[in-house]
Amino acid sequence: MRYVASFLLSLIAQVSYAVDKKEIASLSTEPVGLTNYLQMFFGLFIIVALIFGMAWFMRRMGRINGIASSELKVISGISVGQRERVILLQAGETQLLVGVAPGRVTTLHVMDEPITSTSTQDTGKGFSEKLHAAIKNRSKA
Repeated sequence: MRYVASFLLSLIAQVSYAVDKKEIASLSTEPVGLTNYLQMFFGLFIIVALIFGMAWFMRRMGRINGIASSELKVISGISVGQRERVILLQAGETQLLVGVAPGRVTTLHVMDEPITSTSTQDTGKGFSEKLHAAIKNRSKA
């Protein structure tokens, strides 16, 4: 920080020595007119309109997903702490149980058989019940 301040002071000193009193007198001192203000506000309006237009476009387009978006899905998730979550992902035919914490993602388990099924016995069960049943089935095998 000290080096930046000394650099700026030396730069100001060099500029002040380079500028003559004659050059200062030759600078234009015409007043700021209405056209200058209109030009400034028009430029500001264009910038703000571009920001709002890009925000509208991004909201309209939604998330930009790749071609593989149908291959990777978040099936369900549960919070296990204040900032930690357990998430069940579907990657193609494989289901992954992933632990997510701030700054860290860990694969907890790779499922051999999908947990979620479309049978009538699983309709009303939540994620935690399905996960518990899958763990029981795995420990029996």
